Amino acid sequence: MYVCICNAIRESELRRAAKHCAGDAEACYAALGKRPACGTCLDDAEAILFEEREMAFEPATVAA
Repeated sequence: MYVCICNAIRESELRRAAKHCAGDAEACYAALGKRPACGTCLDDAEAILFEEREMAFEPATVAA
């Protein structure tokens, strides 16, 4: 799914960037060589970054 239509940034690309860039959505866009154009995607992008980073810190559950 595309998160940013203006820059053709896919959700999977943004999730990968979240793992390598500690900044906000604009910083992750910059890491991808892009920058926000219209900005309507930034709230959704921030939510995806937050979700991806939360999952990175969740302890793995071990099945008994």
